[in-house]
Amino acid sequence: MTREPHEDIVVECDLPEAPEKVWRALTEPEIVAAWLMPNDIKAETGHRFSLGTEGGIDCTVLEAEPGRLLRYSWHERDAGSKGTSGFDSVVTFELARTANGGTHLRVVHDGFIAATTATCSISGANCSVAINAPRPNRTLASANAPQWRMAA
Repeated sequence: MTREPHEDIVVECDLPEAPEKVWRALTEPEIVAAWLMPNDIKAETGHRFSLGTEGGIDCTVLEAEPGRLLRYSWHERDAGSKGTSGFDSVVTFELARTANGGTHLRVVHDGFIAATTATCSISGANCSVAINAPRPNRTLASANAPQWRMAA
């Protein structure tokens, strides 16, 4: 069985908040629910948790290093009547303290099946988003003003 090529979504941001505060936003259920969806996350390797409710997402913490790294599996439950199957991937959050005491946050959501050859990236306001980031000829330049670029 051959595996289709996959695409990653990569988001990188420099945040003014310290890594400890960003870690809380990624690992405390009430805070995660405010920006993502209801959950029962615990930042403990091996902990199984769910995101969402009916038709939600089953996750398992693969790695947890407080203030530095959180990686979990992401398995969407079958969509049932919609006729689509679940989606398996891994989400990784990497945190690093910046020189001014803030946080450089890198988020990688991997395992997307390549559906098209188009690629895009967005950067600006100290953040960047890339789809199709694994291609070695893709680079993202930071910019102060948002930029949108698509290439086929």
